[in-house]
Amino acid sequence: MAQQDIHIAVRDLTMAYGDFVIQRDLTFEVRRGDVFIIMGGSGCGKSTLLRHLVGLKSPARGGVYYDGVSFWDAEPGERAILMQRMGILYQSGALWSSMTLAENLAIPLEAYTRLSKAEQRDVIALKLSLVGLSGFEDYYPSEISGGMQKRAGLARAMALDPDILFFDEPSAGLDPISAKLLDDLIIELSHSLGTTIVVVTHELASIFAIGTNSVFLDTEAKTMLAVGNPRTLLASCPDKRVQTFLRRGETDG
Repeated sequence: MAQQDIHIAVRDLTMAYGDFVIQRDLTFEVRRGDVFIIMGGSGCGKSTLLRHLVGLKSPARGGVYYDGVSFWDAEPGERAILMQRMGILYQSGALWSSMTLAENLAIPLEAYTRLSKAEQRDVIALKLSLVGLSGFEDYYPSEISGGMQKRAGLARAMALDPDILFFDEPSAGLDPISAKLLDDLIIELSHSLGTTIVVVTHELASIFAIGTNSVFLDTEAKTMLAVGNPRTLLASCPDKRVQTFLRRGETDG
């Protein structure tokens, strides 16, 4: 793999809370344009790894690199610039309930750009249209469905045209149809915008539908057991723990 194709590199990463180690010795790469899945059972540290990637939790050891730049060794100003290249969709959508969708999307635009109000309105309309919410600018989060709230949260995550989008359990709380629509939207954004996408999920349907690359974290081993395309891991990974995770439900019913 050419060096310029590596968008995110995790090197010898150990994650811990005090003396309690969550995961150790994580080393993997996310290619530019990947839909990269962080997967594993409950409590394995998937969301903790996401927090290390986006600057919310510092490593106990090791590092995270964006285009070869060490995120955690960078000066605060440089780290802030790197963080502006990221967009994050949290499990709940994390919309302000007292604000309309347009007002929610305006928050990052007002904080990090010098766009006029009219220019902001144009950007907001564009981002909402990209997620299928054209015309919903003046709606409050309580006035739309859970799936629409997730899409509105995604529109806000895209407000600053990030290089990388991070999703934390995007299908959580959604019915199967809404979850499928969100998966389809992720694929569409990946193909049309070429954005690198990192998704924390344990949902098999999403893993196989959208994932082009992945890392599998194991709770008992406290480290990664496999890296690669989820379908390739399903077909050829020799580790029984990975196979058990990827094949769960096959014999149900």
